[in-house]
Amino acid sequence: MELVLAAKAIGAGLAVIALFGVGQALGNIFSTLIASVSRNPASRDTVFPIGILGFALTEAVALFALLIAFLILFT
Repeated sequence: MELVLAAKAIGAGLAVIALFGVGQALGNIFSTLIASVSRNPASRDTVFPIGILGFALTEAVALFALLIAFLILFT
């Protein structure tokens, strides 16, 4: 029984590794958004919705990774 619990913990830990990439992607999205608006403030109305869309899609990947980790742990 302990072997199954250990395997579940290892599997959930591996599933959460995707959150590292999500954190890097979110930092990249917002740093690029800030840099582009600071270079050309008139482009804010065009660039901001694209940045928010990128944030939402990237955050969805994080939620899926957490869902998989929880499914591994609690089923």
